[in-house]
Amino acid sequence: MLASAPDYDRLVAGFAWAIPERFNIGVDVCDRWGLREPQRPAIVEVGGDGTVAATTFGALKAGSDALAAGLVAVGIAPGERIGILLPQSAAVVVAHAAAYKIGAIALPLAGLFGPEALRYRLADAGARVLITDAPGLAKLAAIRADLPALAHVVSTDGAAQGVLGWDDLLASAPAGFRPRDTLADDPALMIYTSGTTGLAKGALHAHRVLLGHLPGWAMMHDFPPRPGDLMWTPSDWAWAGGLLNVLMPSLHHGVPVVARPTARFDPEGAFRFIADQGITNVFLPPTALRMLRGVPDPRGRFDLSALRNIASAGEALGPETFAWARSELGLTIGEAYGQTECNLVLAACRAAGVARPGSTGRPVPGHRVMIQRPDGRETEVDEVGEIAVARPDPVMFLSYWNQPEATAAKFRGDWMLTGDTARRDADGYVHFVGREDDLITSAAYRIGPTEIEDCLLRHPAVALAAAVGKPDALRTEIVKAFVVLRDGFSASDALADEIQAFVRTRLSAHEYPREIAFRDSLPMTTTGKIIRRQLRDEG
Repeated sequence: MLASAPDYDRLVAGFAWAIPERFNIGVDVCDRWGLREPQRPAIVEVGGDGTVAATTFGALKAGSDALAAGLVAVGIAPGERIGILLPQSAAVVVAHAAAYKIGAIALPLAGLFGPEALRYRLADAGARVLITDAPGLAKLAAIRADLPALAHVVSTDGAAQGVLGWDDLLASAPAGFRPRDTLADDPALMIYTSGTTGLAKGALHAHRVLLGHLPGWAMMHDFPPRPGDLMWTPSDWAWAGGLLNVLMPSLHHGVPVVARPTARFDPEGAFRFIADQGITNVFLPPTALRMLRGVPDPRGRFDLSALRNIASAGEALGPETFAWARSELGLTIGEAYGQTECNLVLAACRAAGVARPGSTGRPVPGHRVMIQRPDGRETEVDEVGEIAVARPDPVMFLSYWNQPEATAAKFRGDWMLTGDTARRDADGYVHFVGREDDLITSAAYRIGPTEIEDCLLRHPAVALAAAVGKPDALRTEIVKAFVVLRDGFSASDALADEIQAFVRTRLSAHEYPREIAFRDSLPMTTTGKIIRRQLRDEG
């Protein structure tokens, strides 16, 4: 655990990894507290009608033991993949823990995935089991014949033809199950990358990945646990952000997590939910935070007195949203950076004095992060380069599933290449620039979209924005912006001219968008990141 410290140097000096040889995520998140304090609340489920039901750590332990025993009884063995397609609920934790206790590999699947996305991931992983609900079964119906490796489907909504009922499986499970004594380096979890370019790849992680997340989790959430802490994120727990930035580390520390299945993020509803539930710590992707900015007078309209920290990751936050949180909420956002392959390696933290507008923080203690030139040398101060992370590292993936060449290409020597560009300022803070393939080349300038998008968001009419490069015979590319307007504003040529002038006078003549397209929405991944590639393809 990373101990709180008033400054970054002492934070680093006081930390050292202590990864045991043997470790099992399922035992850690369920059994440690389940045996010590079985009545301690673990998951607080809030239904659509506002009803609240708490699941204890003791119940998580008993449920995961029974599910693991039931899966073993139907022939599931260590190393096999178990798909989990469920909304936020205690059942998600039980399913994950059961997979880990067997020594199998959990395969989280986002509820927003359609049949084709599910088909690809389940087939590529060779999943032997899918644990889902009635909506998941409806998606599976059209593709199950294409999944010969899928031996069993388990539904939390009861048995059906060719489907095992969750309650039936747990009730019939033999007693006396004992979790597998796994090594910390044994495979445990496979999360597919969002696939903004090319087909998604399965990033395979070891049991140690949970322990590797604990220092970054502590920083971004401002050093929990504290008495009364209650965690919540609207992000799907199938995403690394929801699963590893919130759910699993919180349970490791005995901090209860709120489960609230939602299909669409509602900013007014989110503020009301935080107030009604007395939530202390939230994790919100930058896109969600930008949507919250459109809610007028949040502190005057909602009782946010319990809320003490907002954490964020997934894409660049930008100084505008950082400043909004400080002025409107009185909070400093704990921004963090990582990838599915190597998550939570940079973070900001108010308590440690590591927070600066426009920066994603500094390297989390225990992680070696460098901004590199193409030749592998470190960049100078304020020189843009690629973010690279040194191995070994407990949060780093083992490999891409069945893709050894792609795994090898991810590394330059002992440095994992992220494909993300950034610069390091004189004080060691990292400022995200953009994906390497998102950079815009215009009249010999290399332009990152993040700064342009943040400037666009400062205009009172703009709710969401994305900047991409559009091919141009003279300049190679020009900057084109796709803009979603706030309520009360209408698209027009005059407004487009006004927004262009707004950016040109605040950035520079080569960075302002020479074209603006108004949209009702922007294409996004299941993790809330704008898919700029799709916008580039639209031209």
